[in-house]
Amino acid sequence: MAKKLTLESLAKRAGVGIATVDRVLNERGGVSPDTTRKVLKAARELGIKRLLPEPYKHPWQIEVFLSSNDSFFFKQLAHHFADIASALGYQRVTLHRTFIPESQPEKLAQRIIDSSKIRDGLMVFAHDYPFIHDALRHCQQTGTPVITLATDLPAAARLCHVGVDQCQAGRTAGLLMSKSVHQPGDIIMVSGRFDYRAHRQRISGFRDVVSQRAPQSQLREVLAGMDQRHTIRALLDDLLAESSHVVGIYNTGVGNSEIKEVLLRHQLLGKCVWITHELYSVTRRLLEQDAVSFTLDQNARQHARLAIDILLRHLESGFQPVEYQDGNVALKIITAENLD
Repeated sequence: MAKKLTLESLAKRAGVGIATVDRVLNERGGVSPDTTRKVLKAARELGIKRLLPEPYKHPWQIEVFLSSNDSFFFKQLAHHFADIASALGYQRVTLHRTFIPESQPEKLAQRIIDSSKIRDGLMVFAHDYPFIHDALRHCQQTGTPVITLATDLPAAARLCHVGVDQCQAGRTAGLLMSKSVHQPGDIIMVSGRFDYRAHRQRISGFRDVVSQRAPQSQLREVLAGMDQRHTIRALLDDLLAESSHVVGIYNTGVGNSEIKEVLLRHQLLGKCVWITHELYSVTRRLLEQDAVSFTLDQNARQHARLAIDILLRHLESGFQPVEYQDGNVALKIITAENLD
């Protein structure tokens, strides 16, 4: 009881919460230098009878949860997070990277809850499942700020979202397709996991714009590739065998190598407008070969830079970002002429 009263008195005098006092006195880290100095000053003024820590700043403990799938975007994102954290220095931030399969959302939810007890802040790529929302709500209740990455989770208990507007990305692809197709014909849409919000938003945006701006084109049914390369190959092969005239193809996810094989087999490679996502070795080569017309890149480095910057500003100064505005990542449109 006496210890609790002491913590309450110290917290009141310093103008902070009891949890913050506990962090400072027991050197758990994650408290800004100014707040640390306030707590230690109050402790000295109250004559707390214990050895007080030195008023130096512990590095912020931040964990980023990413998908363990083999997509280039997540590999780049992991690399950029490590690179930016390293540039900030180990005395300011310690970054922990955790990779969990997208097929195990319950495991991810539990890891988020566990990490909220030992980290100062979290950055999370996750899909829209009830137990993910529960985990983020737990973080909010325990005072651990969370930034969601890449795929939006509307109404989630988070500090903010960092990423491109996926619906806008699909609409941009639709506009590029509409401006590039000059004759009637079929336009094929290949989707990644259709149970994932980002892919649904891309397809929805694309469909809306093409329907409005290219009414002479026939949008075929969406090929639900489910991020399975053999499924993408088989579905596209079957559709091209029955389609008389294909003028465009839009792919929201993985499988560009397989799409190239099928288009080549049907003598369509380079003869139809092909729009896809993410700039990596395969799409770069396809752009150079004039097989892909446009690639929409999410800019992984800006994701990492913005997320770390927002989280550190919040932890160090209480900065409250404007949702969607401060975390908005600019979409990059890549052609064969602006490859870097």
